[in-house]
Amino acid sequence: MLLIASAVLLTLNRERRNEQQLMSELADLHVATLASSNPVDVVSTDRHTVKPWFQGKIPFTFNLPELQDSPFVLVGGRVTYLKQSPGAELIFRVRQHQISVFIFQERELNNMRGDEALTAQSFGVRSWSHNGLRYFVIGDASAQDLDKLSELLKAVA
Repeated sequence: MLLIASAVLLTLNRERRNEQQLMSELADLHVATLASSNPVDVVSTDRHTVKPWFQGKIPFTFNLPELQDSPFVLVGGRVTYLKQSPGAELIFRVRQHQISVFIFQERELNNMRGDEALTAQSFGVRSWSHNGLRYFVIGDASAQDLDKLSELLKAVA
């Protein structure tokens, strides 16, 4: 019995450590984008320009919300990599804050649990899965802003 309990604890600790490492990598990607003089490869506030730009660059597609009646502005996007897997990084602005939205294939990130509100370094993170994709919303904006942007993204996913 003690051996089984030890094995379970070791597995849980390994999963927690993997998740913390993943969150740290996402925070690093977000900070690198903030520090970059060219944070996006496709510069546009138009979702009909940004979404098609990713075709052929990543192995999946995603939808973007209409932002007209919201405080959010789409800045653009770029291809990024996490765990050697390609994904999309979308940059949104709300007031003076920039928020990164990362989208990757779920199967490449098999250690994540369901919908979560997390922290990575000093950033708030929202994460969920839908139709085989894992979404991460990360930034230093308020929790309400992160939640609202997440809800807009979930509504069109």
